[in-house]
Amino acid sequence: MATVSLYLDTRRMKKNGKYPVKLNVFHKGQMLLPTEFDASAETWNGTEYNRKAQNWKAKNVALRSLMNNVEKKIFELEESGSLRKMAGNELKDELKRVISGNNEKEGRLFLDVMREFMDTKSKRSTASCYEGTIQKLNKYDNSCTFDSMDRKWLTRFNMYLLDSGMKVNTCGIHLRNIRAVFNYAIDEGYTELYPFRKFIIKKEDTRKRSLTVMELRILRDYPCEDWQVKYRDMFMLMFYLIGINAVDLFNAKKTDLSNGRLEYKRSKTGRIYSIKLETEALDLINKYSGEEYLLFVMENYNNYKDFLHRMNDALRKIGSMECVGRYGKKVRNILFPDISSYWSRHTWATIAAELDIPKEIISEALGHRIGSETTSIYIKFDRKKVDEANRKVIDFVNSGKSRV
Repeated sequence: MATVSLYLDTRRMKKNGKYPVKLNVFHKGQMLLPTEFDASAETWNGTEYNRKAQNWKAKNVALRSLMNNVEKKIFELEESGSLRKMAGNELKDELKRVISGNNEKEGRLFLDVMREFMDTKSKRSTASCYEGTIQKLNKYDNSCTFDSMDRKWLTRFNMYLLDSGMKVNTCGIHLRNIRAVFNYAIDEGYTELYPFRKFIIKKEDTRKRSLTVMELRILRDYPCEDWQVKYRDMFMLMFYLIGINAVDLFNAKKTDLSNGRLEYKRSKTGRIYSIKLETEALDLINKYSGEEYLLFVMENYNNYKDFLHRMNDALRKIGSMECVGRYGKKVRNILFPDISSYWSRHTWATIAAELDIPKEIISEALGHRIGSETTSIYIKFDRKKVDEANRKVIDFVNSGKSRV
């Protein structure tokens, strides 16, 4: 007959600093079943909570009740003759259903856990990304659970997204969000299921998102309409600052300037970053200087996204214009119809690669980690190499004519 005992699973600590308490069942091998309880090594005596645990008596009563229900189910299966025929996985599923009747967390809907996971995120942009996935799940299957979301479910959900007209890489964002919640749920002891072991999140190459050096020169020197000039200049400033993200540039304060460098914390990674201000960048910063902020953007617009939207729209309209027809309809011959502010980052990296600047320097210049996270802790990268790379890229752009 199968045996049941309590087990403090110290293999993986939860985020609260405690370990999950599990039911240790032996039947044709060992199986560990999750419960809603957790404990620290100091509050667990090997078989139950000790006096150091808060509400230790009530918790021990609840655990014994849980064990009794599982043992009762095993006895019923034994009496009916079913236990002998059951494989380990079959018994495990049966007992998990018993536990779920006593475990509120185990019975939660996936969307409930996803919202709980969102509450752990401090960045508004990150929470917004998960909110988008919640909206998709609400439309597709708002009662989905960790049990129902197997590999076949993921495949059907992916097809649903694709059939709605979504791009492959955008589908991947929603699937990775779901995967992150599964990882969180496993850490919290809500489930042991993980359908992503045999499910591959597909990715496809994106279309061109950078300018050639000749195209960049054309954009830099193009006789834009007056209202477009500041937006084009902002693109060039981003390029001179190694493709700095808009949120970091527009939120930078004058106090972030130090010894000819812009020093700030990247909003995406939280890492401290430092960029040497080359003459080309300084000229534009002085031209568009703010009072408190480095630039005027946050002092003239509701938020940086408002300006960024206008900027991208303006960049996509740069080009010659002519009036045609009886009523003089304006027709634009647009230079780069798909361009956006983010192209500055890809353009810098592309030109740097063409100049045979080592990949690790390009990676560091863009604010990426060097190798693994652990490696990055021990490697203090020489910022002079990045400074030299940026100067080399800018000099190369300046070395030729734009042919406008």
